[in-house]
Amino acid sequence: MGLVRTALFNWAFARHHEGTLVFRIEDTDAARDSEESYDQLLDSMRWLGFDWDEGPEVGGPHAPYRQSQRMDLYKEVARKLLDAGHAYRCYCSQEELDTRREAARAAGKPSGYDGHCRDLSAEQVGGYEAQGRTPIVRFRMPDETITFTDLVRGELTFTPENVPDYGIVRANGAPLYTLVNPVDDALMEITHVLRGEDLLSSTPRQIALYKALIELGVARQIPSFGHLPYVMGEGNKKLSKRDPQSSLNLYRERGFLPEGLLNYLSLLGWSLSADQDIFTMDEMVAAFDVADVNPNPARFDLKKCEAINADHIRLLDVKDFTERCRPWLQPPFAPWAPEDFDETKWQAIAPHAQTRLKVLSEITDNVDFLFLSEPVFDEPSWTKAMKEGSDALLRTAREKLESADWTSPESLKEAVLAAGEAHSLKLGKAQAPVRVAVTGRTVGLPLFESMEVLGKETTLARVDAALAKLTA
Repeated sequence: MGLVRTALFNWAFARHHEGTLVFRIEDTDAARDSEESYDQLLDSMRWLGFDWDEGPEVGGPHAPYRQSQRMDLYKEVARKLLDAGHAYRCYCSQEELDTRREAARAAGKPSGYDGHCRDLSAEQVGGYEAQGRTPIVRFRMPDETITFTDLVRGELTFTPENVPDYGIVRANGAPLYTLVNPVDDALMEITHVLRGEDLLSSTPRQIALYKALIELGVARQIPSFGHLPYVMGEGNKKLSKRDPQSSLNLYRERGFLPEGLLNYLSLLGWSLSADQDIFTMDEMVAAFDVADVNPNPARFDLKKCEAINADHIRLLDVKDFTERCRPWLQPPFAPWAPEDFDETKWQAIAPHAQTRLKVLSEITDNVDFLFLSEPVFDEPSWTKAMKEGSDALLRTAREKLESADWTSPESLKEAVLAAGEAHSLKLGKAQAPVRVAVTGRTVGLPLFESMEVLGKETTLARVDAALAKLTA
């Protein structure tokens, strides 16, 4: 969810300023990245409704847009940095690094890299290589304070002791994120970067690298950075990719609308106005200003997310709603056979269902009584509704319904109301046993409209079946 929110803010920022949105695939980790994950990422972007001006499937002047296909570019830039003295080879083992870091902590000093290999002699290099050590490549940070203006947080300053030299190429020759992203930003002429707060500490490093890249003729400028607030989960902990509630696929499977989900995520750090929580993406684009983003962490509230999604479901055109529900009206979600689905009944009940759902997947349980041969009784609902005297009420209700006008929900309501009055019950108490007999549940879609759609013959048969169950 945090990544989707970041993508949303970048998209809205680019669209608001009529800029160019570049979609780049960061797939340099061969152990984690695959064609399947690449396809899923593109599918997710399309489902969310994001469009991009440069990137996969679109192309552009800076192709390719997959980092795994740009390795030669990174190797060449790393070579230039080494040749110009902006980078150096580091032969320190992990054990040596850990030992020196522990000693620095014990002494109350910064525990970052201590520059041990910054100025090795040829003899020292030869000694390390004779031992069979394979070096990484580190960027040489300048001994100067770095200040920049964050688009969200204002002016920030980092002193040299807090920004040590850092690795840009692994010992196996694979480039690290710390190199590939700034290089791609430079070559793709990126002017603005909105990203998560967790990357803030890497920004002064990248700014120093950009200055070196400008000197080498690789970059033209340093982008403007905006660091977006954390999205917090349960217990006010940062929502991580591993948290179940963080998975985008979970929300798709539950039937969240892209526009509902994005509307809610936009509120995690930004708002259209103090008194308007529901808006379209077009309205967001028109109003979005990154300077209005709140730098404080935002808490993900699933109930509010569902409530906003419900509002967007109600805003749909009925025809659009009926089509978006399709996946949950067929296997594997639907418990009825495909041939038992009745399109006429679905079209008739859909307007009543639309006002009741928080997520589209709820449609299955709400309409199953229409397409199953008999209702699936929720036993707690049965026990709650079928109190002493319910059999007598159902007999009276059946009698009244037999002579009712089945083209009018109001007539069906009057029949059940009359049955209740005959037993000194108000409508709410009288309709509970009827609802459970007909639908299997105590709550659901409007009862009398549901009975009309289900039809007289089937409804009365279900009342008879409930009476038989009560008197068995």
